[in-house]
Amino acid sequence: MNTGSDEAAESESVAATTEDGAKTEPELGSRAPEFIKARRALHLSWQVGVFVVGLAVVVAGVIMLPLPGPGWLVIFGGMAIWATEFVWAQLVLRWTKRKVTEAAQRALDPAVRRRNIILTSIGVVIIAVLVGIYVWKFGFEMPWKIKE
Repeated sequence: MNTGSDEAAESESVAATTEDGAKTEPELGSRAPEFIKARRALHLSWQVGVFVVGLAVVVAGVIMLPLPGPGWLVIFGGMAIWATEFVWAQLVLRWTKRKVTEAAQRALDPAVRRRNIILTSIGVVIIAVLVGIYVWKFGFEMPWKIKE
């Protein structure tokens, strides 16, 4: 928490760096302005507001999953809104970022890329054979228009 000195405000920045240059994670907790944190009723209403706005964004993202739209992106946006105020959302967001980074690193591994290309090629060949068998057996007519 900021006690009024400028040094404390600098330590609460988004990503702090240690003396050896390594980046550390930002502190957990509310990022509400100090005048809001100082008054309990105002801070509680701030938290309710952040929760409601985050919930609306997450619900919109869930609705977009089966419909056209960037569903997952909107859901993570709602989580980011919640993470401005709630520690549990900050922890979930950190875990998600770590997992996405690990998956991206694994995807760049040459052995994994080679395996994925081989599996994709096999899948394309299987689909092409199935489509060829269908066209050979039924022609280009759709199944519901086949004459007996």
